[in-house]
Amino acid sequence: MAKIKLFITDCDGCMTDGGMYYDNLGNEWKKFNARDGMGFEMLRNSGVKTGIITSETTALLERRAAKLKIDEFHQGAKNKPEVLLEILNRLGIDKSEVAYVGDDINDLKMMELAGLTFCPADAMKQILPKVDVVLTKKGGDGAVREAAEYVLEHNNSES
Repeated sequence: MAKIKLFITDCDGCMTDGGMYYDNLGNEWKKFNARDGMGFEMLRNSGVKTGIITSETTALLERRAAKLKIDEFHQGAKNKPEVLLEILNRLGIDKSEVAYVGDDINDLKMMELAGLTFCPADAMKQILPKVDVVLTKKGGDGAVREAAEYVLEHNNSES
């Protein structure tokens, strides 16, 4: 397996618990895990590019991505595989050098474009047999960090 150069994740159900929380004023809330944030930092410090590709569009995710210094942040992606292919072409990265974390059936096409795939422990049952690694952590509960650590260990063993 190739050394991973790009780590991409979906947001809802991977970086969050998949819940959609609203207050009485219509403000949306999401719970992110600080350990996932450290996972992104660890990847970045090791030279792995990071990305979030999601069909959702929210200001709060934009703030989270900025805080995490995500290299490739794409919201409102109606065709996520097309976005990923554009990134690979622009960065000169091969599909085999991509790790992807997804949790639902709309992630299956993305997983076909990645060399290493993960899903949180609570991913939809249709996803579980399609990934390389079913993580022990649930979405929003450190799953992205677990995947990041796996990638770092993998890359270190490839060196």
